[in-house]
Amino acid sequence: MVGLKPSEVPPPLGVKVLSAGLAACIADLVTFPLDTAKVRLQIQGEKAVSEATKNIRYRGVFGTISTMVRTEGPKSLYNGLVAGLQRQMAFASIRIGLYDNVKSLYTGGKDNPGIGVRILAGCTTGAMAVSLAQPTDVVKVRFQAQMNLSGVERRYKGTLQAYKQIFHQEGLRGLWKGTLPNITRNALVNCTELVTYDLIKEAILKHQLLSDNLPCHFVSAFGAGFCTTVIASPVDVVKTRYMNSPPGQYSGASNCAWTMLTKEGPTAFYKGFVPSFLRLGSWNVVMFVSFEQLKRAMMVSKQRIEATT
Repeated sequence: MVGLKPSEVPPPLGVKVLSAGLAACIADLVTFPLDTAKVRLQIQGEKAVSEATKNIRYRGVFGTISTMVRTEGPKSLYNGLVAGLQRQMAFASIRIGLYDNVKSLYTGGKDNPGIGVRILAGCTTGAMAVSLAQPTDVVKVRFQAQMNLSGVERRYKGTLQAYKQIFHQEGLRGLWKGTLPNITRNALVNCTELVTYDLIKEAILKHQLLSDNLPCHFVSAFGAGFCTTVIASPVDVVKTRYMNSPPGQYSGASNCAWTMLTKEGPTAFYKGFVPSFLRLGSWNVVMFVSFEQLKRAMMVSKQRIEATT
């Protein structure tokens, strides 16, 4: 069980699903500006949006945040937040909340599963989550890529309007645009994130470097964030560009990747790496710590309610 002491009673599925979704929302609220900066860096160089934006260049994560605040105002850092929170409630609740149950399903309830089983469980819940929550990710990315500048026409003015407009203009395929690269990315992210968190934490506890508390969770989550960024960054860049592209710009995700490689070189696949790492590292720390505390608080509340009935 991720972050669960052996002596504790395992929380029921509903508690894990709800606490995972809420913890991911808390993490998003804290780290969303870094995610927006990552998206802007990833799409930079793709094309000139308009005359008003052709001279705007982003340099590094904090330079990007500074440029956005100066040219578009601080609210621009939270473009797409509503869709982002919708995404986490639908997405993280499945990929993180169901992870332990799927892992137990594959092992038949046995303890200490191997790395292969953990990877398979992470890939499974990651793919399941994307299949359900993809439209929220498409809308989030498009809002984050959208510039709030005079002279620049905004593609979308509200979250619900964005869902409707994408559906009317691009159909259901538009809402699920980039599903394949997103499934690939999130299968990688999920299995790397959860498996490395599991393994790092188990190693720390096994060698008695730290006890099962906040410092242990912090180190494990930060290490998981770095490993995840290294592995998933190329797929993440392709996913972001493809989902943000207008109809007809790319024939598919593989064409998007090939265009990036031939026009911008292999380093294009690691555009936005620093904000990706800062975001994933900090997101993992906030999410896993919040996840632990929410689970325990919910279990205490559940036991108190049961004791009074």
